[in-house]
Amino acid sequence: MGSSSSRRSSPTERANALYLDLCSHYEGGDDKEVRAASKMLMVALARLREHGGANWDVTLDAYVKVAKNRPEKLDRILQKCNRERKSG
Repeated sequence: MGSSSSRRSSPTERANALYLDLCSHYEGGDDKEVRAASKMLMVALARLREHGGANWDVTLDAYVKVAKNRPEKLDRILQKCNRERKSG
């Protein structure tokens, strides 16, 4: 990547950057955010199925349940991942 910063972006930061790039690609479309998120979700599902082991779907179901029922917990999980990376 063409970053001149000495600090490498976290995977979450890179995913967010990719999401914004995809949104930009879809420009003024009514559902550009949904289309961008859907593209990323399809790739993530394929990778999770490929590398997540025999019970990859259990992990997926757990995160979907958190996202649906406790979005604030999902936000905390993502923030914690970023903080741990920055402090470590």
